[in-house]
Amino acid sequence: MSCNTTNNSQKADCILFILSNADSYGDSDIEASNHFAEIVLAYDEFVKAGYAVDFVSPEGGAVTVGYIDDSDKTQAKYLNDAAFMSLLKNTKSPNEVNTSNYIAVYYGGGGAAMFGVPENRDIQQISMSIYEENNGIVSAICHGSAGLAYLKTKDGKYLVEGKKVNGFADKFESMNDPYYTTFPFSIEQKLKAHGGDFRLSEEGWDDFSIADGRLITGQDPTAARSVAKKVINELNRQSK
Repeated sequence: MSCNTTNNSQKADCILFILSNADSYGDSDIEASNHFAEIVLAYDEFVKAGYAVDFVSPEGGAVTVGYIDDSDKTQAKYLNDAAFMSLLKNTKSPNEVNTSNYIAVYYGGGGAAMFGVPENRDIQQISMSIYEENNGIVSAICHGSAGLAYLKTKDGKYLVEGKKVNGFADKFESMNDPYYTTFPFSIEQKLKAHGGDFRLSEEGWDDFSIADGRLITGQDPTAARSVAKKVINELNRQSK
């Protein structure tokens, strides 16, 4: 279900997913992609709760998805949904996004999320406009938290400063593997350096997510649904 961006009554019901166009880890020949489960599990929660969803990427158009488990019922459902898959082939470009139509953003993860998104000024502006002007929510899952690294408020402070925040932690990265050497930064270390109170589950892969006001983050793919549910809970709280 895509947002009706011409209908003002839909403003509070629209959520914007932010994905990456990267299909490799940096300049390497190692394939990278957006994490399909992290997209569809959150998407499923949002549409079941009555929200509409749009997708944006730095370049617009098609995004690569991977980490697919077609034995999972939800993933199989959306893999076979032509309308949904078309959304991933035709993501909006930043200049097509009217920020007044959205009440939350959700940064999807996967290795691709480390590239093209965090440093993109247009994506940053979109997220912070929704956060500050619409009193909206910024959320991220796993490597999607890289997208939070450079977000700043109008007064010049990093969004994560003084807030509990989460993402794929150093403990769970394979730092000696070739893929990791391509990363522009460590999510954990960058968020800490920008004042974030980085929290993690030492166990990992156990549905760990954090809500600190209108900043909501999850550690790994197992938390995709819980991040979405926390976003929904906060939106419900605001509407009361």
